[in-house]
Amino acid sequence: MNKLIFANLLHRPLRSVISVLAVAIEVVMILSIVAIFNGMLNDQKERTNGIGADLILRPSSASIMNGISGAPIPIVDIEAIRSLPHVAVASPVITQFRTASNDFGVVYGIDYSSFNALRPFVFASGTPFRGPNDVIVDDVFASGRNPATGKPYAVGDTATTMDHAFRICGIVEAGKGGRKMIPIDTMGDLMGAQGRASVFYIKSDDPANDQAIIDEIHSTRGLEGFPVQTMQEWLSQMTPQNLPGFNQALGIVTGIAVIIGFMVIFQSMYTAVLERTREIGILKSMGASKLTIVSIVLRECAVLAIAGVALGIAGTYGVSLLMAHFFPTTHFEITAGWIVRAALIAFTGSIGGALYPAWMAARKDPIDALAYE
Repeated sequence: MNKLIFANLLHRPLRSVISVLAVAIEVVMILSIVAIFNGMLNDQKERTNGIGADLILRPSSASIMNGISGAPIPIVDIEAIRSLPHVAVASPVITQFRTASNDFGVVYGIDYSSFNALRPFVFASGTPFRGPNDVIVDDVFASGRNPATGKPYAVGDTATTMDHAFRICGIVEAGKGGRKMIPIDTMGDLMGAQGRASVFYIKSDDPANDQAIIDEIHSTRGLEGFPVQTMQEWLSQMTPQNLPGFNQALGIVTGIAVIIGFMVIFQSMYTAVLERTREIGILKSMGASKLTIVSIVLRECAVLAIAGVALGIAGTYGVSLLMAHFFPTTHFEITAGWIVRAALIAFTGSIGGALYPAWMAARKDPIDALAYE
């Protein structure tokens, strides 16, 4: 019976290949969108945690995601925080999420002295800012191809961000803040947010005093309404469920992928049943039960689905290699958990697409089937 199943699939190789590709595309679509979202989320968590702050002060209406809430906090308020007894360092930062293909990611506008005091930068080459049009980049960004030279970026090269050309003054080790960081005053001018910040990063003299600092900030006039969180609290909220649009985007992509796989498998199995009407009649006349006929169709579908899932997983790793080559600053994170989920979704959708053809084959009358031309 297994030989019959594989012979049936090989008898129409083009149809079988198309069915496998449909399932593979389904898997690639699901895994790719999850990998991009998870990569962005975990990359942001790692680099924000690497800033060296113990506490984060944000506007009450701000999203947990960096760079999408503007810059509503007056920078002058940082002086009141710096005067608090347990505050070692307080640094104002403007963050702006950019979506242009050549400027994708969160750009940081920083006050270099205080931002560096949170946790010192480790320079691979170059120096801190020397002018308002300087930019510090991390080594991940620098490893990308400079379109002007066709080589990796180096100190002195021009990098465009915020629709403005900047001179790379320094290249630092990745893991602290943004991949591109410019002076906060320049960032404010470009955004029309002079004298304002998106977030304050605060370092305490002792982590045991974090709650005392939070209470002191909320007791300071003008700062009562600003939420303050420890870095651990912020990290705990950075989950896919809290990522804006994640569940909606995943649901839409998964729905489209399942429909594609379902329709292609349905068409393939339905056509296969019609083409093998006489064969089904012979099997039934030889005593094959309805369950046996259903089993044959579903086993054929299972073979196609398994091949499609395997190809889809391999294809996703291929997409990962392409992303690493063409978009080195975008993390593409494939997890074992989502591989299993995508495989189950694709396999279940494929079996669902074969149920009606299998039921139709099992219902065929052997006499009518044998007389079918």
